[in-house]
Amino acid sequence: MESVQQKAQFLIECLPYIRRFAGKTVVIKYGGHAMTEERLKKAFALNIALMKYVGIKPVIVHGGGPQIAKLLERLAIPSTFREGLRVTDDATMEVVEMVLGGQTNKDIVNLLNFSGVKAVGLSGKDGRLLEATRTRIMDQETGQPADLGWVGDVCHVNTELINSLIQNDFIPVIAPIGVDAMGNTYNINADSAAGAVASALRAKRFLLLTDVAGVLDKEGRLIRSLSMSEAGTLFNDGTIHGGMIPKIKCCIDAVKGGAQKAMIIDGREENCILLELFTDQGVGTEIYGAENPV
Repeated sequence: MESVQQKAQFLIECLPYIRRFAGKTVVIKYGGHAMTEERLKKAFALNIALMKYVGIKPVIVHGGGPQIAKLLERLAIPSTFREGLRVTDDATMEVVEMVLGGQTNKDIVNLLNFSGVKAVGLSGKDGRLLEATRTRIMDQETGQPADLGWVGDVCHVNTELINSLIQNDFIPVIAPIGVDAMGNTYNINADSAAGAVASALRAKRFLLLTDVAGVLDKEGRLIRSLSMSEAGTLFNDGTIHGGMIPKIKCCIDAVKGGAQKAMIIDGREENCILLELFTDQGVGTEIYGAENPV
């Protein structure tokens, strides 16, 4: 009986958070272990279903790096990275589109549908959902422009298409593939694509699932909350380094662009989405603007 009472008490404690998020849009970047381990995949789908049942409007943008790498290896197509981005020639772009817009996207849609909600898979090319321009970066070693091939940055998000699906009770599941004005297809970093979608939708929350606990201080302790200016200080003193740098920058861009808050959360923890949204402390690091909204 005690366990039943505990469950009832937990639901009662969730009510203020449910009220806070009911009717609001939450954008989730789905990737890492949460996307590959069966236990975590099932938990993810049930978390999204529960969000939908209590009136939250989830929008999912997914990655697929390991799946792309696996198929490239099978096809004997070499992989090259520059500044953390996969160089994408014509052959690689075909594989990227096949994996992201095909099997990976549809597997997620199928998982959600069998959890009792209605999900629709989209490529960023559908309805020109993600308009893109070619990514331009400088090679840190040579100081010269680096050719990344068909790698793009989002320059516009077609929110009309996304909102139309939401209004008709569907959960959009978006593969990070973009298209430019000439019809060229681009491979877009999933974190960046999700951040752009969160900005354009002015999401209540942007949740970025990763394979780390969040932002850690120099003693290895989790930092639960950061303003954008505080994050800048941690960049400068080296606390934020390595692979966390682009994730934090992505979150800052999302908040600057219109998302209310961004969260970096540990996708390796079962039910991490519900724990982040419906508990006081959450399970990761939040990034917010000048003020810390609820």
